[in-house]
Amino acid sequence: MGAPRRNRKKFQRPADIWNKQRIEDEHKLRDDYGLKNLNELWRATSEIRRIRRNVRAVLSGKVSESTGKGLVSRLARYGIVKEGANLDDLLVITPQNVLDRRLQSVVLRKGMAKTSRQARQLVAHGFIAVNGRRAKSPGYIVSKSEEDAITYYKPINIENPGAIATPPGTAPVVAQQEKPAGGTAK
Repeated sequence: MGAPRRNRKKFQRPADIWNKQRIEDEHKLRDDYGLKNLNELWRATSEIRRIRRNVRAVLSGKVSESTGKGLVSRLARYGIVKEGANLDDLLVITPQNVLDRRLQSVVLRKGMAKTSRQARQLVAHGFIAVNGRRAKSPGYIVSKSEEDAITYYKPINIENPGAIATPPGTAPVVAQQEKPAGGTAK
């Protein structure tokens, strides 16, 4: 049956669910970034909420200053904020900062796809690799060190490392020899 675990939503729905301006803004962001649905945008928004809550806790003195430094360094490592940012800079982060660091957006920015929808499809179908490993999650947050290591995925054949592997369940293509005309020769 597998190990039991608590499956929780990674996002919160907006409180003002029928606000027309918010809906239009969210739909524009969804289309610009090629998101599957608004849950992906709400996930980024919830992450921003969590970051702001942690920054406020550090600024109020409820949490140690080292926690704030760790938060800043982690966000700088992912490229969401610039190096040397302070806690006040974390309070002005927008969902666009997080959405720009998704694998789907980085693939589009690198010119590996023509549209954001095509970038999502390339990632979801396994044509993109990060550090030589196939990545199939368009929502993967790319760190700055991994950004240069994003390439097209090239499968490796174990028997012949120089050759490209054939898909599982198919036989390799072998050239057949032609039979001489006029019967069999012995």
